[in-house]
Amino acid sequence: MHFQWYPGHMTKAKRMMQENIKLIDIVIELVDARIPLSSRNPDIDVLGANKSRLIVLNKADLAEAKRNAEWAEYFREKGFFVIECNSKRGTGIKAVQNVVKEACQAKIERDRKRGILNRPVRAMVVGIPNVGKSTFINSLAGKAVTKTGNKPGVTKGKQWIRLNKQVELLDTPGILWPKFEDQEVGRRLAFIGSIKDEILNTEELATDLLHFIREYYPGTLSQKYEIEETGEDYECLMEIARVRKCIASGNELDLLKAANLFLDDYRSGRLGRITLEYPSDM
Repeated sequence: MHFQWYPGHMTKAKRMMQENIKLIDIVIELVDARIPLSSRNPDIDVLGANKSRLIVLNKADLAEAKRNAEWAEYFREKGFFVIECNSKRGTGIKAVQNVVKEACQAKIERDRKRGILNRPVRAMVVGIPNVGKSTFINSLAGKAVTKTGNKPGVTKGKQWIRLNKQVELLDTPGILWPKFEDQEVGRRLAFIGSIKDEILNTEELATDLLHFIREYYPGTLSQKYEIEETGEDYECLMEIARVRKCIASGNELDLLKAANLFLDDYRSGRLGRITLEYPSDM
């Protein structure tokens, strides 16, 4: 299966971000804690050059705690500030503004020496589709200031949000990059829902994820679905369909329904905390 998805609005969004970066003091980049490297758009490093940088390991509750700590150390060694966060529950949100001020301390001090007082720090919030930017901003603001959704492509334009007198945020649409050089990156993005399911082979995607979980998290499937983890990956998907009574017309197993059910179970955390890539593999 070939992974690629780059709607027209992403080109416009990237141009808008390039035009606004000169107004920005710090780039807050949200990544999915389950795939921290694969969910980073390489264009952001070019865009945010010479700016303070904060990496937010979002959806940290869906990834292994041990792996979250390893990834936080990985990014800190590269010079980033790092926060683990669960935007939906608000975990880690309170620390964000303090870290932003710490990261921009040199800028704040320069302003003070020039007699510029109380000028807010301006932060650009960036990330790929479906990484949770809008939920993160709403949680940070303490109210609904942006549209949210569990599908990629909800935010289509820029939006300035004033958090308080100290910090202003620029929300931006989620953008991927035009071509995935490594199709494994595309596969991981598809696993977490950052590429629209409508353009993918859902059954194939589900069996690929089944294969990974069986190898790295043995026992997860038998515990969740009460099935045997023997046989081929496709047979496991058939067992899930039988157990969950995914039946199509003619009393045939509805494997598409089973695949969607399984992917949704993973994405929502119902299979437990599962990280799909590790710093040691990089």
